[in-house]
Amino acid sequence: MLELKNVTKDYKTGDTMFHAVNDVSLTFNKGEFVAILGPSGCGKTTTLNIIGGLDRYTVGDLLINHTSTKEFKEKDWDAYRNNSVGFVFQSYNLINHLSVLDNVELGLTLSGVGLAERKRKAIEVLTRVGLESQLYKRPNKLSGGEKQRVAIARALVNDPDVILADEPTGALDSKTAHEILSLIKEIGKDKLVIMVTHARVYAEEYSTRIVELLDGEVQSDTTFEENTVNAEREYKPRKTAMSFLTALKLSFNNLRTKKLRTIITALASSVGIIGVGLVLAISNGFSKEIDSIERNQLVGLPILIGREEMQIGFDQAGGTTFVPSDYEDDEIVVYDPADLVHRNLFTPEFIAHLELLDDNVYSSIHYEYGYVPVILSDISGDAEVVDLQTVGFSSFIVPDDQISDFYSLQAGAYPTNKYEVVLIVDEWNVIETDVMDALGFDTSTTIHVDDVIGEYLYLGMNDDFYIEQFGFFIPNFNALDDVVDNGVRVTIVGVIQANDNALEFGGLGIKYLYSLKDELLQENSNSSICQIQEGQTSSVFDTSELTDTEKEMLMSFIGCNTTEPFLIQIFTDSVENKTAIKEHIALYNENQDVESMIYETDLAEAIGDTLGTLITSISVVLSAFASISLIVSSIMIGVIIYISVLERTKEIGIIRSLGGRRKDISRVFNAESVIIGAFAGLLGITITFLLTFPINAVASSFDESLSTVAQVNVIHLVLLVLASTVLTFIGGLIPSRIASKKNPVDALRVD
Repeated sequence: MLELKNVTKDYKTGDTMFHAVNDVSLTFNKGEFVAILGPSGCGKTTTLNIIGGLDRYTVGDLLINHTSTKEFKEKDWDAYRNNSVGFVFQSYNLINHLSVLDNVELGLTLSGVGLAERKRKAIEVLTRVGLESQLYKRPNKLSGGEKQRVAIARALVNDPDVILADEPTGALDSKTAHEILSLIKEIGKDKLVIMVTHARVYAEEYSTRIVELLDGEVQSDTTFEENTVNAEREYKPRKTAMSFLTALKLSFNNLRTKKLRTIITALASSVGIIGVGLVLAISNGFSKEIDSIERNQLVGLPILIGREEMQIGFDQAGGTTFVPSDYEDDEIVVYDPADLVHRNLFTPEFIAHLELLDDNVYSSIHYEYGYVPVILSDISGDAEVVDLQTVGFSSFIVPDDQISDFYSLQAGAYPTNKYEVVLIVDEWNVIETDVMDALGFDTSTTIHVDDVIGEYLYLGMNDDFYIEQFGFFIPNFNALDDVVDNGVRVTIVGVIQANDNALEFGGLGIKYLYSLKDELLQENSNSSICQIQEGQTSSVFDTSELTDTEKEMLMSFIGCNTTEPFLIQIFTDSVENKTAIKEHIALYNENQDVESMIYETDLAEAIGDTLGTLITSISVVLSAFASISLIVSSIMIGVIIYISVLERTKEIGIIRSLGGRRKDISRVFNAESVIIGAFAGLLGITITFLLTFPINAVASSFDESLSTVAQVNVIHLVLLVLASTVLTFIGGLIPSRIASKKNPVDALRVD
């Protein structure tokens, strides 16, 4: 039962209040077919909208089963329209981008009915109105009578208590009008049917009761008591809810009708995605190249364990942070810069632990003790000391058995024993003048690589080079020939060049095998100068007092130190083995305090990290610039969604008339934003992927190593689609909010 109790509806026109409905009191019961008659502007449709919950009364009350609606909230009116009211409009108000079946199902989706049940009920009611053969047609393919039948089916599908028909025959010819009214009367015989019409002939023929209005007031009411039915005393409708999938379907079907605009919009929105995607693809390509270099070219670089390791940051290498946990905001925190350096203690325990390293994970371990050998040349029988830096005299930083992997032979042979050395030149065979002078060549003449083969140098022994006079030692410059005669002779057996995959720290010059230094240390550590220096705290060269550190450095310099290395180099052949070595060192650290821990430097990893950080920084900056277009795209999407709101205003009214909530309307347009954003993202990553091919082709024309400079990462692509979706969703929030606030009555009036 419905009861209008002294209902008044006011509209403000300028400064004047207008009574569309004025103090109307009517009672309606189940089983009635009520026709509301009156001229245009008399308040018929307003009364119908108040009964249907589309419009709100200003004064009075609407009772539903004796339940007052004065305290109804928006969600209660939505539930009322969905559960209890079915609308049949003069202009049909069907959603043209949905099929007949989907139009009828829409009200059921708002009720939360499952897919199978929803379809069954919709087909059943469409069959009842004679449209079982038109299920999948679009409304614009139907005649006027068929459209009205669809509207009737939609009104009936939720089995409402009340059917409200607003001029249901206004757009139909008389024959079709009679068919529709007969159908409404037939299917509404066990319901309350209220029809607004201006045609008295139809009202008198089909209705059981006629209410006449004029200027918003009831003029007459023919009430048939035999049709009244006692109603229940309480009214509690089920709450409505549109699923996001339903919203997606509505928006997808709408966008499908505007394919070209949707594609152009998505293409414009994808520009930012393409920009960011290409930056990430190139960054990814370079990162993979760096990883490849680290694995294949830099893997031969050793893990270094130095006496001192720099710590980066405030809590490095397990050290204690400089910032106290309880410091005040206005407190100045001071620290000693020396704390930035961690000193590795090469204790006998650590050396023993290192010797336990699995032989399969390393190729060799080199211990450097700070020894600087004395180098001499014997040019035409005239011995002289050669500065070590002048000839670039240093050991290889790659394992002995891998020299040929990192260096190409230009003349002669690779060294096979500790007394054989090689001369390293650059890719154009360029070498410094001082090196060739030290080897006795006339640099004003042409020198060929074969000319160098067989040249030699000498390494002096401490007992020959350092002689004691007056209590301290001096170099034996007066007898350098004797130093040469008793020294270790090293012969140049080859000229080599570093390959592209070799990283040469020592520069150009003479290179020797690590085993040579071992022999020199063993010989010199037992020399007189070492034994005397070991037993005193003053320098053997000038009798000045030395600190412990200064004494240690001096002894290492002259080759007296064979127990406390300054540097340990561990060579291996794979990244996995390097990881095993680091884990072995970490195992030693587990039971050590901070001061006793050992920290290593992986040269390959350090170089890779540095390059990776550089590439990442550049990528972030470029991505930031490219992302500006994403922001612009979001604004553009907002404009597009707002246009869609204007285009779909009537659809908003239809959904609201079926019981759709404001949040359901927001959901529909949010779904449209999501679809456009996802489509733009997919379009963007597709174009990004396709563009990597010409980019790689152009890059490889400059350098073959850049043939894979642009490589897409699947994770990046997924994130870009998500970013596009989220940004467009944000861009559509304001217009979707505007859509949700539209008045359903006004929305239904829009053509």
